[in-house]
Amino acid sequence: MRTTIDRRRFIAAGASLMIGSAARSALPVIRQSPKARIIIDNDFAGDPDGLIALAHQLATKAARLVLITTSALDAKLAALGGQPAGATAAAGKQAAIDLMQIMGLTNLCPVIVGSEQFGVAGAQASAAARAIVAEAMRDDPLPLFFTCGGPLTNLAQALQLEPAIADRMTLVWIGGADYPQGGTEYNLSTDLEAARAVIERSRMPIWQIPAGAYRQLQMSVAEMTATLRPMSPATAWLYGRYADLPPFVQLGGAITLGDSPMVLLTSVSAESSASSIIAGRRLLDDSRYGAEIPGRSIRLFTQLDARLALADFLALMHPRRD
Repeated sequence: MRTTIDRRRFIAAGASLMIGSAARSALPVIRQSPKARIIIDNDFAGDPDGLIALAHQLATKAARLVLITTSALDAKLAALGGQPAGATAAAGKQAAIDLMQIMGLTNLCPVIVGSEQFGVAGAQASAAARAIVAEAMRDDPLPLFFTCGGPLTNLAQALQLEPAIADRMTLVWIGGADYPQGGTEYNLSTDLEAARAVIERSRMPIWQIPAGAYRQLQMSVAEMTATLRPMSPATAWLYGRYADLPPFVQLGGAITLGDSPMVLLTSVSAESSASSIIAGRRLLDDSRYGAEIPGRSIRLFTQLDARLALADFLALMHPRRD
């Protein structure tokens, strides 16, 4: 009798699992269509927050990632991290490819190495600059965003190669200190010449996320350890990048995911973040903001919907069930 009961229970349990699985597979899924094309440009060999943003962008269905370009690290920063100068843009390409392989998205879009040198004057256009121009000049009904989480080197070189791209895409840039004073900020100050070329001498529409805004996206180390790390092989890999930071980086209770606003604003929603249109300003030699530039405007984001950005990222990092 016990054998019969156990068999019945086993059969019932199996049937329940099959029904549950069928019910889950039959659940409706909200259809999403890409609303924009995205070029993502970043110094992926540096702070891992660039790779967090890349993983988010790779996973979303709300935009179409068409190109990844990589930029260099400042030579002093590279040396502190034990990386050889002159090879950090190439190292960034490898990091991006490694992440794409783990996520099973190796063939999603090209990954092109940008310039290993900063500046625009006399610079030969990099492969990244040429790829940016090619995508910008291609006819497509979807609007194009150039999202940049590092210095503007590759974009400035692309503009020098083909100024007409200024009318064909919008820059979403993580960079610059807060207004009205300004001052030293890594993404701006590392290649001030490139920033001047884009902001002062082009008419490309700009959405700027300065330091005071991008620092609003924080994840506690405890949450990253308990929630993000065990989700998938990709999140374990991302967590490992933070666990292997150079000794000069001292983490406290939280980590700034400062490049994630690029994904929030272009691929999730910009409606719940606060912005205003301001006059663009000239960039002084010490990275402070100078006089207003006649006819130049910038959409400045000052308050970001951090909850929406982080919730979307974490949801997308779960293994897909649809």
